[in-house]
Amino acid sequence: MNIINNEIEQNQPFKDKGWIGTEDRISEILYGLIVALTFTCSISITKSDQTSVNDMLYGVLCCSTAWGLIDAVMYILMAKTDKFRGLTIRKFVRNSKNTVKSCQFIADALPSAIANVLEPEEVEKIRLRIKKLPEFKIPRSKKIKDYIAAIEVFFLVLLATFPVVVPFIFIDDLEITLRISNGIAVVMMFFCGWGLGKYAGTHPFYSGIIMSLFGTLLVLITIALGG
Repeated sequence: MNIINNEIEQNQPFKDKGWIGTEDRISEILYGLIVALTFTCSISITKSDQTSVNDMLYGVLCCSTAWGLIDAVMYILMAKTDKFRGLTIRKFVRNSKNTVKSCQFIADALPSAIANVLEPEEVEKIRLRIKKLPEFKIPRSKKIKDYIAAIEVFFLVLLATFPVVVPFIFIDDLEITLRISNGIAVVMMFFCGWGLGKYAGTHPFYSGIIMSLFGTLLVLITIALGG
């Protein structure tokens, strides 16, 4: 019995920590990485000089700042949309006499892993519980949390570019610098995949390998399309 309990504890789902979810955090890091790689991988070793490297560094900084701001604003918009969507569903369930539609909205609002195992009677109990609840407003603390999370999104995109471009600041040999920069990017993508695999409950090592290959492919496609 103790062995079974230990296996259950070891295989428990990964718990999110911080202001944003694990998948969002890793996605933002990958965005920053890809932004940096589209600049660094486009440098020609034979034709580039210090001026072109400086232009590349400036371009990375500007582009990652812009994308960080865009992602932060989009995060706030999506977070507010999701909250107002939840309020709309809750208001409909509280006031509507159409039990079928109310239960459908409740099921749609739940994670699929939960909604798929609930019996109609259980969803109905949730509906009745919601009807008894008082009018609900979004707490101010929740609104502030969205803005703090958006700031985290911005800095994740911005800071994710630094490990890739730092070698260009301290190393003069461009060929060696590119190899080191690309190696850092592959390692970072591997650990992003590792984190996603751990979060999803799959094998982290294989997820890291797949993410490294997939991220490299995305960069090559982006460069080929003129990104």
